[in-house]
Amino acid sequence: MEQEQDLNTPYFMIDEQKLIANLEQARQLKQLSGCKLVLALKCFSTWGVFDLIKPYLDGTTSSGPYEVRLGHETFGGETHAYSVGYSEQDVIEVADMADKLIFNSQSQLRAYRHLVEGKASVGLRLNPGVSYAGQDLADPARAFSRLGVQFDHIEPSVFDGLDGVMFHMNCENKDVDAFVHLLDVISERFGAYLNKLDWVSLGGGVFFTWPGYEIEKLAAALKAFSQRHGVQVYLEPGEAIITGTTDLVVTVVDIVENEKTTAIVDSATEAHRLDTLIYNEPASIGGASEKGAYSYVIGSCSCLAGDQFCEAKFETPLHIGQRLRVLDSAGYTMVKLNWFNGLRMPSIYCRRENGDIQSLNHFDYDDFKRSLSQWSVH
Repeated sequence: MEQEQDLNTPYFMIDEQKLIANLEQARQLKQLSGCKLVLALKCFSTWGVFDLIKPYLDGTTSSGPYEVRLGHETFGGETHAYSVGYSEQDVIEVADMADKLIFNSQSQLRAYRHLVEGKASVGLRLNPGVSYAGQDLADPARAFSRLGVQFDHIEPSVFDGLDGVMFHMNCENKDVDAFVHLLDVISERFGAYLNKLDWVSLGGGVFFTWPGYEIEKLAAALKAFSQRHGVQVYLEPGEAIITGTTDLVVTVVDIVENEKTTAIVDSATEAHRLDTLIYNEPASIGGASEKGAYSYVIGSCSCLAGDQFCEAKFETPLHIGQRLRVLDSAGYTMVKLNWFNGLRMPSIYCRRENGDIQSLNHFDYDDFKRSLSQWSVH
């Protein structure tokens, strides 16, 4: 049996026990509310642990054709297909795999619904004009948003034969009262349309596994919404399912001084934890202490000058060869891995409840080379 100290860094370690703890909260929400939950593959697509997740969730939801196929082939249950912009070939390919196919605009619905009818339930994304998102980049209701149909642009005739709609207006929403307010706005603004439908997806970004979150209050609001409009309600959790379950384990390869002390590790946010860089949200390091006497910038080994994980304090000095754990590194990490600088791609492991370590994936030079070209010009 492999021991973790023998694994080569960098690598992701998924903890089965922590994953199951989140899934049990998902089960509780389903039981109390009657809602269905589909895993958002845009956040987490590591299908090697789908067998652990399947008993708790109802299926998957996607943002592109390959995610549709992955959910259909490796997860099963309900397969929801959505894309901001489908090509005709995309629709043809996913229609036979999808249980629900959701269009982003009325023009795409008109152009392609004939390819879907008789195969999948047809849906349309609506933009409620309100949202809960910490950053403008991630706000679906931001100015000039291309995501979904605005209320004042709705053509009522498109609802003839429409089965359901999808709203997505949250990003890491830890405030149940804020979410309930959004539901009330949706009911008031769109209720006449919702009453004609079979199902409504309320999207993702509802952080119901956050410590102290009032799941019972959320469940009551979802149940009331479902009964008010006579619809089956769906949520599309991603981060809520895998939060706190996974560490990115790295090794300190050098320590340099330039007014601040930087510990350079064998990983990079640009390549392995991209959202840290995109959203300027510092990572957390296991074992760090706010009261520590030794301060470090945790810097990457990429050539990008501003590529760093965070600044952190420790009670004892770091040393070359020391391993660090970048905490909470599952959501929007493995789905965004890239080969920037030709850096070694992190392996992916799962620590099972019995302590065994299961290998899910390894990457090598051949993977890097193949991602760039399959043959050369002669």
